[in-house]
Order: sequence, then structure tokens, then C-alpha cells
Amino acid sequence: MQFPSIKKALFRSLKNNSSVKALHSLHYTEIVNKRAAEQNCLVLLETCNSFIKLTQVHAHLFKLGLQNNPLVLTKFTSTSSNLNSISYAASIILSDDSGIYLYDTFLFNTIIRAYAQTKDAKHNAVFIYCVMLRNAILPNKFTFPFLLKASAGLVDLNLGKQFARNVFDRMTERSPVSWSALIGGYARLGQSTNAVGLFREMQISGVRADEITMVSVLSACADLGALELGKWADFYIEKEGISRTEELCNALIDMFAKCGDVDEALRVFHEMKDKTTVSWTSVIVGLAMHGRGTEAVALFEEMKNANVTPDGVSFIGLLSACSHAGLVEEGSCYFESMATDFAIVPKIEHYGCMVDLFSRAGLVNKAFELVRKMPFEPNPVIYRTLINACRAHGELELGENITKQLIGDEPSHGSNYVLLSNIYAKMSRWEKKSDTRRFMEKKGLRKIPGCSMLELNNKIYEFVAGDRTHKYFKEIYTMLDEMGRKLKEAGYVPIVSDVLLDINEEDKEDAVNRHSEKLAIAFALLNSPAKTPIRVVKNLRVCGDCHSATKFISKVYDREIVVRDRNRFHHFKDGSCSCKDFW
Repeated sequence: MQFPSIKKALFRSLKNNSSVKALHSLHYTEIVNKRAAEQNCLVLLETCNSFIKLTQVHAHLFKLGLQNNPLVLTKFTSTSSNLNSISYAASIILSDDSGIYLYDTFLFNTIIRAYAQTKDAKHNAVFIYCVMLRNAILPNKFTFPFLLKASAGLVDLNLGKQFARNVFDRMTERSPVSWSALIGGYARLGQSTNAVGLFREMQISGVRADEITMVSVLSACADLGALELGKWADFYIEKEGISRTEELCNALIDMFAKCGDVDEALRVFHEMKDKTTVSWTSVIVGLAMHGRGTEAVALFEEMKNANVTPDGVSFIGLLSACSHAGLVEEGSCYFESMATDFAIVPKIEHYGCMVDLFSRAGLVNKAFELVRKMPFEPNPVIYRTLINACRAHGELELGENITKQLIGDEPSHGSNYVLLSNIYAKMSRWEKKSDTRRFMEKKGLRKIPGCSMLELNNKIYEFVAGDRTHKYFKEIYTMLDEMGRKLKEAGYVPIVSDVLLDINEEDKEDAVNRHSEKLAIAFALLNSPAKTPIRVVKNLRVCGDCHSATKFISKVYDREIVVRDRNRFHHFKDGSCSCKDFW
């Protein structure tokens, strides 16, 4: 396209003809050629399928003088995103000579959206948004959902949460996508209480949730163990006619299982028309968590008969089910069948399940033999499993050596020092235990305190071991004293062997009596109707004394008590537990 020759011809005609007519002709010709050039570039970008071709088109843009054309650059950006080259497009747009003030909001939205969809460069979306504001390019209602998605997924969690909430609060119009983005961000970051709270705000605002939002809400309910809220969410899905996609049904299964109602999880599963591998696996994992290993094994066999191929995650759930139910022979056979029947090479997680299976069954030597034969180095989870096995079965010196090795690999992990401290306590080496604790304090390493959550009247209450700052701590501690008297009358004897402190028996008994799940149960007994179930979620493994005490509480107070600890569920009823004292 020879713009100069066309201009010369038109200027010559200007001498002989009307100046207005000549100028109009010049302007018209330039517009026609500009549009033709734009169309040519858009076609080239539409067929662009490699980064090399993208750079060639970029050179073509300069040749035609379209390097700052918003329409062409928007398509260029979109194509770059599809080719995983968004940074290349952004560098062009943000260059010093780009004339950024000429660009529009749509172009910047395209870049922000592209960065929001990347795995490791979400922070760039925030940077692009700041560039927009600095150049007086105003965001619109489409900018914020992309920005929220990026902010919620930032590696810097604090920045992500603060930035995302700040953006959300500034929005004058909040679409369902905006609500969903922030709720999902909270859920993914483990801020489940905030996710649930924001969902309630969404309901008050009259905004209808979709299946994507509900998946995030159900995930938050599962994390909190909030069964009543989860049931309400299930009702809401039905009432609003929200499509029960496979992902949503799988989220319902996961929620019911993690909130202690695995039978409801089974109901949702059986009502599904199309069951994926994820659906089968979710139920198997749920049954495993509840100690219903035999049912999990039966369901796995049903899965195979339905011609649904299990994957590696399915076997993790299956082996975990065997571990929690003490099914050593079955677990060993399934572990072997992974490679022989399904061509699945066992990963370290599968070996970890087998080490746990042998350790729980008291087969410590077999667990060590398996670790020695592993085709890779043990990870910290396997080391901790072995250490706990050594503690449980009296191999304390071996446990000490493994713990020291673990500390060498993870010198900044506080729980490793706690393991070593507890082993010294088991060996009655109190000076060594004190030295370890002082070293932790010097390094600023802290033991994770026992914490329990309780859902009551659609509210989540949190309790920390020995906490006297709780609003109702006086009433709770009075109830604890009453519980202690009644339980002892029923035959309960405190188990203080797990109190690894150099103190007298009375102080040890007082220490176990203040564990967080007991505080939660006492509060529930005070504030819930008689004979209603009590559901508690704890961040650590239930200790022997709390397990024994809760069995007595379920009988004395005629309550079904469901406790979800770090490892599994315990269903206490009529003085017994579903785990059959094997956990």
C-alpha cells in the first residue's frame, strides 16, 4: 500500500480541482486503506498458530503502522494468550513508545483475563490493573471479575486476600461472577469462614448463586465440618433448580463425607446418572475416613464391575480404607494389583498408605522393610508415620534416631521437634525434653495448639486447649467439672500416659480435662437440645483419654457424638466408637 504516491496524486488534483473535493478523496482513501490493513492483520492473527508466526505478524503491524491500533492489539493479545505468550503481548503494549493513552478498557481486560488464567503469573494481572489506573483508563464491570480471580489465586496469600476484597468492596455493581470469584478465592485459601460469611451476604443481596459458586460453598462447608449449612446448601441447590453437574455432585459427596454424614454422601452418589472416576473415588475416600473399610473395598469392586477404571487417587482412598480398618491382607493385594492389573506405578503416597497400614497393625518391621525397598527417598510423612509407630510399640531409640534425621532434613519444621520432645518424655529423659523445648523457643518454633470447631445453630464456634479467654469459659469449665464427676461414677478412669510433662498425676488429669474437644462437647451439652447429635472437628489426632472420655459421655448423656480429627472420623454412641479403638 503506497500511501505517499496516492497522496501526491491527490495533491496534484488539488491544484486543478476543488480543494474540498480533493481533501475528501484523500481522507476517504486513507480510511479505506486503514480498514483493509486492519482486516488483513485480523485474518493473519486468526490463523496464527505458533509463537514464530506471532512475531512475524508483530513485524507486519509495524510495517503497516498498526502497532498502536487498539482493535488489532486486542486481537493480538487474545492470540498471544491462546499461544501462552501473554507476556510478549503485554511487553509490547506497555513499552515506552506504545502510546498507552490511546488504548481502551477492553484491551486491558483482555490482558488481565489472560494473566488471571495463568498458573504462576497472576500477580501480573494486578500490575496491569495499576497501569490502567495510572493512565486514567477506567475499569468497567468486566474488569473486576477477572481481577478478583487473579487476586484470589496469588501466591502471596495476604496480598491476594486484601487486594481481592478491596477490589470487591469498590465495585458498584457485583455480578454473580464477582461474588463467585471471591467466595472461591476464600475457599481455596482455606478461609472457609470468610467464604461462608460472604455467601450469606450474597443471599442477603438477592444475588442467585450458580453451580460454580455452590461448589466453593460446599468446599468451605466440608472444611469447617458445617453439616447443617451444607444441608441447607443442598436444599438451596434443589430449590433454585441449579444444575447438578458432575462437579457439583462430587462436591456434595465430599461435603457430606467430611461433615460426618457418609450415608448422605452415598445417597447423592447413587442418585447420580453419570458417575465418573472422581465420583467413585470420593465415596471410597469418604467411607475410608469413617472407618467403613469393608464397604469401601466392596464399592471398589463394584466400580471395577461397572467398567470404571480407577486411577492413582482411587487407590490412595482404597489403601487408606484398608489401613483404617486393619485390612492388612486386602491392602497388600490391592497394592500389588496397581501395577499388575492397572499399569499404575505406585507413587510415594501409595507407599505411605502401606507404611501406615503396617504400622497401625503393629507390623513395624514390615513397615521398615517396605521403606527400605522403596524406589525413592522417604518423605517427611513416611518418616513421621514410622516415628509414631516406634512410639506406640516401644522402639524409642529407633524413633529418636529417625526424628533426628528428619530434623536434619527439615530444621525449620516445628512438629519435628515436638516429636523428638515427646519421645524423650516417653523415655523419661526430662532434661533432654526441656532442652528440645528451649531450642524451639529460641528458634521461634511453636507447637500447634489443639483446636476444635463446633457448628451450633448455624454458627461456628472455636475452642483452643486450656483456653480461658472464651466468652463462656466459666460456664464451660463448670460443665467440665460436672462431666468429670458423672463420668467417674460411670467407671471412667483418666488416661494420663499421653501427658508428656514432668508433673504429678493430678496435674496431668487436669491437663487432659482441658483438651479442646472436651471444651467443645461441654459447650454443646449446655447449648443444644437433649439427644441431638454433637459434631466436632479437631485439627490434631484425638488422644487416648479424649477418646475414652467421649465414649463415656455418649453413654452418660445419651448423645451421638461425631468427632473428625486429623486422621479420620469417630462416631461415638452408647459408650462405643465406630473405630473399635483402632485409629
